[in-house]
Amino acid sequence: MILEVAILQVKPGETQAFEIAFASAQKIISSMKGYAGHELQRCIEKPSQYILLVRWETLEDHTIGFRQSPEYQSWKQLLHHFYDPFPTVEHYESIYRNN
Repeated sequence: MILEVAILQVKPGETQAFEIAFASAQKIISSMKGYAGHELQRCIEKPSQYILLVRWETLEDHTIGFRQSPEYQSWKQLLHHFYDPFPTVEHYESIYRNN
């Protein structure tokens, strides 16, 4: 299992529109092969900052299967214009988990 982590800096005054757009965009990502769940959380101290966590079966499910898909173009159209600066996306693998 791979965890995709993106810190999203949404342009001031655009948070409500971003959240509405994300409600549509999440339907796209959740339909992709290898998708295993996601969370979007807003920062309390910086209300225009969000963290997006997406779980994928493999790294390639995200980097190739999603990012090189026609669906990704729809995702970009819905969300990318909200970011300033454009987010860095990193991937993590589990070392230890207790639940």
